[in-house]
Amino acid sequence: MTTLTVTGSSDGVRFDARVTPRASKNAIEGIREGRLVIRVTAPPVDAAANVAVIALLSETLGLAKRQIILVAGERSRTKSIVVTGLTDTQLRERLGRRT
Repeated sequence: MTTLTVTGSSDGVRFDARVTPRASKNAIEGIREGRLVIRVTAPPVDAAANVAVIALLSETLGLAKRQIILVAGERSRTKSIVVTGLTDTQLRERLGRRT
């Protein structure tokens, strides 16, 4: 089983995600190659998919949307995300319920 690669940053914890827009449902599908696999129904137009990713992670992690920051990959399927207010252990535990 692949594990999520998480690194500490000055703002919180950072990890990469592989996002598939225009999926049939919003879901966290698991972990592949150290990245979180996320599917969202929103299209990759006008940042709609990015907004959907933040909303899904906010709901999944039980955090405010402002605590989830897209730091790289705004126009790419591979994104780097910083989550504030959680340790790497807490992040893995909360994601573990869904992956």
